[in-house]
Amino acid sequence: MGITAVVFDMDGVLIDSEPVWELVRRGYVAEKGGRWLPDTQQRLMGMSTGEWSTYLSGELGVGEPPETVAREVIERMSERYAEGVPVLPGAVEAVQRICEHWPLGLASSSPRALIDTVLGRTGLIEYFSVTFSTEEVDRGKPAPDVYLTVATFLRQRPSDCAAVEDSSNGLRSAHAAGMRVIAAPRPEYPPASDALGLAAKVISGLDELTPGLITG
Repeated sequence: MGITAVVFDMDGVLIDSEPVWELVRRGYVAEKGGRWLPDTQQRLMGMSTGEWSTYLSGELGVGEPPETVAREVIERMSERYAEGVPVLPGAVEAVQRICEHWPLGLASSSPRALIDTVLGRTGLIEYFSVTFSTEEVDRGKPAPDVYLTVATFLRQRPSDCAAVEDSSNGLRSAHAAGMRVIAAPRPEYPPASDALGLAAKVISGLDELTPGLITG
């Protein structure tokens, strides 16, 4: 039947938020006397709120309960976004372009509060029929749960959907859901080669995201 819907990731695809997340969480860990590890940022990308707050609390030695870690870090992220949302070049135009051809979903590892803030402040909310956070499903990425849920609420079969992702965990998640995966990796946070290999197409910027590329 071909592609009947397109699902976007948010962090690293629509907004350049990974550097903000890293700055905020790294600073929080240091402030709490924990230890940031060399592979921490790569491990955190795609984790749900419950997963990353537990990781900071335990493995990184923050010491606060995961619920406290999540609340305090999300508050700091909200303050950053209040100063301005770091929309990636071509993101708004890409969403508008693709929306003319298919219904859109959003499958994000950000908490619901930040999804709503970003989409509201950028005006992108009007283009998405369905949005889900990994905190609203059982497992975060790389598990397929959030993509399967978005497809269900879009009333589409996952195998008829395309997903636009940037991180290793995100690429694995969309592929595990059975979607056609378009990789839009950030050069600062390159995905693992095996994860990138799951993509049907790889683009270097959102200007390349066209209906022809999605279906071709």
